[in-house]
Amino acid sequence: MQCTITSASIPGADVLTRKPGLAKVARLFPPELVRSLVRLRRDLHRHPELSFQEHRTAARLERALAAVRPASLERVAGTGLVARIRGRSHSVPAVAIRGDIDALPIQEQTGLPFSSRIPGVMHACGHDVHATWAVGAAALLSARPPAGDVVVLLQPAEETGKGAQAMIEAGVLDGVAAIFGGHVDRRFAVGQVVAQPGSLAAASDTFEIEIAGAGAHGARPHEGKDPIVAAAALIAALQTIVSRRLHPATPAVVTVGSVHAGSAPNVIPDSARLSGTLRALEGETREKLHHALRQIAGDIARAYGVEAKVAIELGPPPLINHETAVHWARQAVEEILGKSALVPLGSPNLAGEDFAWYLERIPGCFLRIGAREEGTEPIPAHSPQFYAAEEAIWVGAAVLAQAARVASASLAARGGGPEADPEQRQARRRRQK
Repeated sequence: MQCTITSASIPGADVLTRKPGLAKVARLFPPELVRSLVRLRRDLHRHPELSFQEHRTAARLERALAAVRPASLERVAGTGLVARIRGRSHSVPAVAIRGDIDALPIQEQTGLPFSSRIPGVMHACGHDVHATWAVGAAALLSARPPAGDVVVLLQPAEETGKGAQAMIEAGVLDGVAAIFGGHVDRRFAVGQVVAQPGSLAAASDTFEIEIAGAGAHGARPHEGKDPIVAAAALIAALQTIVSRRLHPATPAVVTVGSVHAGSAPNVIPDSARLSGTLRALEGETREKLHHALRQIAGDIARAYGVEAKVAIELGPPPLINHETAVHWARQAVEEILGKSALVPLGSPNLAGEDFAWYLERIPGCFLRIGAREEGTEPIPAHSPQFYAAEEAIWVGAAVLAQAARVASASLAARGGGPEADPEQRQARRRRQK
């Protein structure tokens, strides 16, 4: 599928005024800011870098953030960045905005005039846009400061699920009362935004099962213990976890994504190895998946006379938006785009998102921001054809900046720090348990 961006020229703000309902967004961005953000996005897209390898990306973003003159700007977590935009009052708790910056090991096939120049690496998940709209939000907040400070986080390694933890360990949430982020989504048109409470992304865990048997000649299988036959039975049995052990209305996924065994057609190998992913929107469901995986692997191993060793690596938890932060985000969307811009997510999203780590610590809201041009089809993320409409940059920047302003104003009105927010008290208690 070919993209609709056919020219490498830099558009002006009029590209937004041609879209119904986006005229107000257009007025927020001076022409030079529009051009600089497009140049930034296209430069990032041409030079994608994998998780924790985003050295050029970080340097480019550091220059872009320095141009908006933040109160402070520093490198953290290797290739991450933290910029502080000063608010009108030092007594109001800070609010954070997060954009992620890493790319994927995929060969690009978009046909964009600014396609990736790095073989086998591309921005197939829109992080080039996420990073750019975070810079755009910083520019808007610098031009019109909110009540309190806003901390802009540019996070590496979202695709590995480890970047948010690295940023948290670096102390980026210290003194922060709420956080906002977003993801481009081509299921929705430019100008549409999903901002709803509850689960918006799944827990994403990885499992590996090592099956130890006994090798033999392929013509004399009775002399060995065939791990391949056991692996085949196990793969089939694992599919019953979701279909037979969970309520039919409970969203969950058990996927075996790789199988490795054997080296010759007439040899029964000593071992086989399976790996895959577990997804769940609720903590209780997550625990059930783990328990069932271990139980079934053990039972199948005993039935086939082999041994099974199960390892589960915990990834990001379920991403659960907080009610209060969702209220702030929805107010921001209505003020920038109008009430009709708010749309429901629809079917559950079982993808993982490490923004969830932030939400385990402080209240926040993660948005899905429309990135499909009118008259075009959805394109799945993580595919070689994926790209995000350029107009999503300004929508994302405007909505995130306004969400930070709304949250900051609310925190200022409450008079106080992190403990002034009841949801933050609950989050703090959860961490202490």
